[in-house]
Amino acid sequence: MRMILFSTLILMSLFACKKDEYYQDSGTQDPHFNGNTLVYLDAVPFFFDSLAQIVRLSGMEDVFTKDTLTFFAPTDRSIKNLVELMNDNLYMYGYDTIKTLSDVPQVVWQKYLQRYMFHGANQLKDYPQIDFSLKSIYPGQDYLSWNNTTMNIGAIYTDDNGVKYVGYRQLTISYIPDLTYPYDNWNTAMVSSSNILTDNGVVHTLDKDHNYFGFDIDNFLSDMISVMQTGG
Repeated sequence: MRMILFSTLILMSLFACKKDEYYQDSGTQDPHFNGNTLVYLDAVPFFFDSLAQIVRLSGMEDVFTKDTLTFFAPTDRSIKNLVELMNDNLYMYGYDTIKTLSDVPQVVWQKYLQRYMFHGANQLKDYPQIDFSLKSIYPGQDYLSWNNTTMNIGAIYTDDNGVKYVGYRQLTISYIPDLTYPYDNWNTAMVSSSNILTDNGVVHTLDKDHNYFGFDIDNFLSDMISVMQTGG
């Protein structure tokens, strides 16, 4: 019980207490930001302070400040949820829990952060339509992320006054867990704010309903345990 209480207090110090007060889908906001992508994350600490830490801990700071980058930015809530679930599992299996974000090895942060990163500067208009009920007709498109993970990105065309596909558009990004079944079991995150233009690319902010940073909680845990077992 004392161990659980201690872990809870640590998590409270890692994440701001009001991080559950996330904005709802807000569409496109003022798109221009005077600064690079990492400076943008630093400028919005309420949502991205832990994310900015992970960028630095993963060794990707130069990419976020210099390379042309399209970034689907997960909010800190997804990181908080990840750490809480990781600690439950690590404690259950007898491993040390995560007390600070730096306890996660660089190679692990890098692998899962890069799933949100893409070469180039792509805005909403650059992505094809997706209809999750008609994937065979409107499938979006598969893209290789920074570390060559296949991710599907597409724009949902909403209905308006009963007319299909004429309403506003909303970006989605999906992790495909098994490429031998390319349309099955996607882990999809919705974009809440799109087309934030930085000096070196574009940021699309993910919705609060993207629950776990990295898209794949089981593999994240497996990678953590593997590194711990090898003394990493």
